[in-house]
Amino acid sequence: MLDTAMKDQLKSVFAKLENQVDLIYNQSSHPDTDGLIEMLTDIQSTSSLINVKKSEKPSQDTVTPGFHIEYNGKPTGISFRGIPSGHEFTSLILAILNTDGKGKFPDAKILQRIKNLKGPIRLRTYISLSCENCPDVVQALNQMALIHEDFHHEMIDGSYVQHDISALGIQGVPSVALDSKIIHAGKIQFIDLLTKLETTFGTNASAQENLSQDLGKFDVVVVGGGPAGASAAIYSVRKGLKTALIAEKIGGQVQETKGIENLISVVYTEGPQLAAQLNQHLSSYPVQILEHRRVQKIDKETKTINLEGGEYLQAQSIIVTTGAKWRELGIPGEKEYIGRGVAFCPHCDGPYYKGKKIAVIGGGNSGVEAAIDLAGIVREIVLIEFNDQLKADQVLVDKLKSLPNVSIVTSAKTTSVIGDGQKVTSLEYQDRKTEKTQKIDLDGIFVQIGLLPNSQFLKDTVELTKFGEVVVDNKGRTSTPGIYAAGDVTTTPYKQIIIAMGEGAKAALAAFEDRMYNQAH
Repeated sequence: MLDTAMKDQLKSVFAKLENQVDLIYNQSSHPDTDGLIEMLTDIQSTSSLINVKKSEKPSQDTVTPGFHIEYNGKPTGISFRGIPSGHEFTSLILAILNTDGKGKFPDAKILQRIKNLKGPIRLRTYISLSCENCPDVVQALNQMALIHEDFHHEMIDGSYVQHDISALGIQGVPSVALDSKIIHAGKIQFIDLLTKLETTFGTNASAQENLSQDLGKFDVVVVGGGPAGASAAIYSVRKGLKTALIAEKIGGQVQETKGIENLISVVYTEGPQLAAQLNQHLSSYPVQILEHRRVQKIDKETKTINLEGGEYLQAQSIIVTTGAKWRELGIPGEKEYIGRGVAFCPHCDGPYYKGKKIAVIGGGNSGVEAAIDLAGIVREIVLIEFNDQLKADQVLVDKLKSLPNVSIVTSAKTTSVIGDGQKVTSLEYQDRKTEKTQKIDLDGIFVQIGLLPNSQFLKDTVELTKFGEVVVDNKGRTSTPGIYAAGDVTTTPYKQIIIAMGEGAKAALAAFEDRMYNQAH
């Protein structure tokens, strides 16, 4: 199943292993079990410390192929149902490395929060092998299972368990289940997932009280870990300044970008690869990286940065590079049906709507591209645009109009998402010309209306536009002295990776310039 090149690569990766890792497959009658055993055996061939064994205990599920991981003969709390190929192959490789303590783990403060969760915790994550967001959730929960003494997590390929998919009402992935209830569906950051588990299971109160911590004083603190943030941090630390970087995840919005062909001097790369390179570059400098963190507020007088969870730090200069996120419609029914008919990622959730009727909201490049991609999967698409005409590039509009299963509705204001309590059943919109309300019966809605700046925590700190963008001058200065901003969160035109990198460097240089001027005077 694994070719020679992949095996050679795994030999290099697993050379770091120091202790025995066992992959114990279930006693399953499913014909795909042979394929699973072949894949696990190929992995075993790449390291003398990886062993593949048949479980001696009868499995509760004797139909679905699956396995669990043991470490030095003891269960780890990590298991897989299905064959973790595709995007989930990385989840398996990381699980093996993480089991032996290798790879990147959260810092001590985040580790303590995970350990503080009240057990027992038993979670299942339903995934699709084509989902690009699923591995983030699977890998996060696998790590938590290794960290917490009473935590079990199972990845489940939804294609093998259609009864579960139907019973749980799953229409989007990843979907995290606790017993018979979905506690989360869709993309989620590590920090938000941990917070959700704290709310769901509770925490050790006495330990939680000790989470407040002064992280110290810095010359520069960069808030945000995407291209602009990495650039700002590197330029700052190279000036000899004590620098910290706070991020929900290194790479930011770049993590969701597929092909990147316009980063000058790099013919082609992909978001996750670029994010890994940003992390590697940052790690080569003495930047204090505080990942899986979110800023709650900034005191503009003292330059104190307060983080969710109680941590705080101070800086002489602050550079905000928090980027943007998917913009939601903000209409009744939308939030209630996210993951159950309302989706944002056509690549991740598109396969769940095979042969069904859907709507794509948004007539810009993102919306039209999503409709074109989905047209080959679904039965019918209705693309809905607020304006009188589509805003996408003409070549995309021409392609869209050539597709036989796509219809276009313009001058339409989407007003509500309607469902039956389990899934989306229809959508209502107002015809802006006639002001009449129209209803479309459908199975799913993909929202593609652009990005929203991640600037909520700056509302009373710096000047923002009505769209939430941070107002900056030509050097990245904001309305508050000592606070700078760069990248997609700002008023700088053209939201591009290469521009964000340049703006991050510019803001860092401006902060250094102002620091030198103030010291001289």
